[in-house]
Amino acid sequence: MTATEVRWTTRDIEALPENEWIRYEIIDGELLVTRSPHHKHQHIIGCLFSALHWWSLETGLGEPSIMPGILFSEFDNVSPDVVWVSYERLSQIQDEAGHFRGAPELVVEVLSPGKVHEDRDRLAKRKLYSVYGVQEYWIVDRLAQRVEVYRRQQAQLVLVETLLAQDALSSPLLPGFVCTVAELFTSRP
Repeated sequence: MTATEVRWTTRDIEALPENEWIRYEIIDGELLVTRSPHHKHQHIIGCLFSALHWWSLETGLGEPSIMPGILFSEFDNVSPDVVWVSYERLSQIQDEAGHFRGAPELVVEVLSPGKVHEDRDRLAKRKLYSVYGVQEYWIVDRLAQRVEVYRRQQAQLVLVETLLAQDALSSPLLPGFVCTVAELFTSRP
C-alpha cells in the first residue's frame, strides 16, 4: 500500500494529538497540515470577521465565525478562515458540538504564501465548496492586496470579480454590506 492510497477520515483527525499551532484538514481523504499562519494573515481574518460581525448585528440576518469546523463528510473536514451563515441556515447545519455539517452561505480563505497553499485554496477548496453548495467564496491575497470573489453559477463557484485596494467588497448575500478592500490590509504602526 502506498501513501497515496491512505484515506484519512474525521475519526483519524480526532485521534491526532492536539496542537494549537497546527491545523488539520481533510479534502477527499487527503490529510492537509498547516502551521499557524503569519500575524498579518490573522489580522486580515480579524478585520473580515469584524466587518461581517458589525453588519450582522445591524441586520440580524446571521453571524460570522472564525475557523469553524465544517464536517461535510467522513472524508471532507475543513476549517476555513472565516464563514458567514444566515440564522435560518445555521439552525439546519450546526450540530450539538457547534460544528457545521453543511455549507454556510459564504466562505473566506486568506492565502498563505506558496504554490501548495495557493493551489489548495484556489483549486481543491473551491471545488470542495462548489460540490457542497457554498453560495459565495472569497479568496483574500494579502501579498497582492486583492480579493477574488467567486459566486455560485450553474452548481459551481465561478470567479465574478477581482477587487483591488481601491475597490469596495459587497455581496448580494449580504444586503447593504460594504467594506473597502484597503481596510482589510491596513494596520497602524
